[in-house]
Amino acid sequence: MDKSKRYLIVGLGLLGGKYALELTRAGYHVDGINRSEGHLQYALDHGYIQSGKTRDFEDLVRQADHIVFGLYPTTFLEWFRVYGKLLKPGCIFTDVSGVKTGLVNEIQALCPPGVEFIASHPMAGRETSSVEHAAEVNFAPANFIITPTGKNTPAGIAWAKELAQVLGFEHICTLSVEEHDRMIGYVSQLCHAIAVSLMCANDNASLSEYTGDSFRDLTRIARINEKMWSELFLWNKANLIAEIDQFEEALQQLRSALAAGDRDGLERIFRLSTERRAAFDKKER
Repeated sequence: MDKSKRYLIVGLGLLGGKYALELTRAGYHVDGINRSEGHLQYALDHGYIQSGKTRDFEDLVRQADHIVFGLYPTTFLEWFRVYGKLLKPGCIFTDVSGVKTGLVNEIQALCPPGVEFIASHPMAGRETSSVEHAAEVNFAPANFIITPTGKNTPAGIAWAKELAQVLGFEHICTLSVEEHDRMIGYVSQLCHAIAVSLMCANDNASLSEYTGDSFRDLTRIARINEKMWSELFLWNKANLIAEIDQFEEALQQLRSALAAGDRDGLERIFRLSTERRAAFDKKER
């Protein structure tokens, strides 16, 4: 990527802050826009960005060669409807949103002539949030997913891949918008739904005193950003409901084997689980 280009991060949260930090470390000029003055000042004080504003930021938008939007989907759409017309021809920009259906096509339709939106998703979130925790995020083992459409150019897709490499991602892949949202409904959103349900199923306040690693590991992500995740769940409602139904069926199969005293059935389920988990173990080594 051309280091003479100016980068703008809109939304200096956990991921937006990490993008700013890594791009600055790599020698790029990075500016920031953020709603919170305190978080913006943190990014300035720690050298994540060269300059930034909370308002009257139109000049930063006009100057940007590349923009990363670290906003919730609804906020991203609202922001772009107001300020998207300011992006200059030749600007290529991306996002970090965990859902794409209902977002990508709408943003692409709003792009001024000569401006390209190539959507992407860094799957590197944490249970903590805000720019103060950005340095704790490790992009290397995480997946970076690019979701191009027919409106994207080879140059735009190549830029997104180079961006991921500069940020430190070691695994970069491409999915359609629809494939992405089906996948994310299972491997991310369903997992959060299960973790939240585990925490909400029992109100015993003493659980933390005597539970083991299994419960702690399964519920780590139940410490959740309620505003962001409620929005992501609702934006991907159809896919997530389908995955919940599928999970309920699998859990019911286990329950039926248990109720029937079917040891062979339980062992078959456990063997299948072990075999499928081995694929993840192999990747992590």
